[in-house]
Amino acid sequence: MSDAKRDLPPVRDKERFLIFGAPAIGDEEIAEVLATMHSGWLGTGPKVARFEQDIMAYKGTAYAAAVNSCTAALHLSLLALDLAPGDEVITTPMTFCATVNAIIHAGATPVLADIDPVTMNIDPDDVRARITPRTRALLVVHFAGRSCDMDALCAIAVEHDLALIEDCAHAIETEYHGRKAGTFGAFGCLSFYVTKNVVTGEGGMVITNDPAHAERIRILALHGMSKDAWKRFGDEGFKHYEVVAAGFKYNMMDLQAAIGIHQLARIEPNWRRREQVWNRYQQAFAALPIGLPAPPEADTRHAYHLFTILVDEPRAGISRDAFLDAMTRQGIGVGVHYLAIPEHRYYRDRFDWPADAWPNAVRIGRQTVSLPLSAALTDDDVNDVITAVNRALA
Repeated sequence: MSDAKRDLPPVRDKERFLIFGAPAIGDEEIAEVLATMHSGWLGTGPKVARFEQDIMAYKGTAYAAAVNSCTAALHLSLLALDLAPGDEVITTPMTFCATVNAIIHAGATPVLADIDPVTMNIDPDDVRARITPRTRALLVVHFAGRSCDMDALCAIAVEHDLALIEDCAHAIETEYHGRKAGTFGAFGCLSFYVTKNVVTGEGGMVITNDPAHAERIRILALHGMSKDAWKRFGDEGFKHYEVVAAGFKYNMMDLQAAIGIHQLARIEPNWRRREQVWNRYQQAFAALPIGLPAPPEADTRHAYHLFTILVDEPRAGISRDAFLDAMTRQGIGVGVHYLAIPEHRYYRDRFDWPADAWPNAVRIGRQTVSLPLSAALTDDDVNDVITAVNRALA
């Protein structure tokens, strides 16, 4: 870097640090939260029920069960399959640890299938290679908002009689051949964490078309109490409940749903804004020595949840971790999605996983950087990110 460039001040100072994944919160959410607090009903109640109905209408499913995280949604979905010790669930190594942890907590064994290096989604050919007589389910993740190859994965599930669960933490708006992500398998699991496309701060949901699965998940999500136990303190008088299973404390609060109701109402304009930012990045970085996301496939809808670049040191002239540090010094928050699962010590030691068994995921996990991508970004914010990337690479 030249002396002149080295002496430039950061793109943004500490007071204006651009937080990665900051959500777009409007006056409607704030007013709804205040109304909820004034109502006195803060826990699971009518606003959670309304949010569930809104999600069902948006996704076109018969049932939805709101919970306190996508992790809880995944765990409950796996429990609903009645997995036994030794049963195997195939998933991707390019995911957050919650995906694998949910399999472990459900008493099953996670099996990793490598990713396609272009889409960064699970590779159906490698899924086939990992199937054994103990395989019971596929847990697929629509990475960064890009749909997995659902034709191939659904065919595998049918051929081998496997349950299919979709981790849609990145993919609430995602569509594949005209069908919404989360509606292909037995369960779709959504996230409303603060960095997601629809936020409630913390929160998640299971969507399904199976009434038995839906009722079981509702019961397990609230201590194992009988259906609609949240109504026991309502204005119709106290309702007795019965514990019918050893459940969990996974319920969503009305305070959270109050935010989600209005977030979901603005899902289309927020999606369009992220699409604009995604395209602006593609144009601005086209000539830089970094890897860029592949364009969306035909007849699909990308949720534009993450904009991930690949920083390969020999090509870029800087290591991935040095690039992360350089962006932080410029006042721009960045993320890593993800260090591949077998690179984490716990899983490597517990399952004796050699990293070289998943070469695509490991290579990408060592090079990937996620840049800010949110409907809350202004044009000036986006320009600052672009300037910072250029300076970091310089």
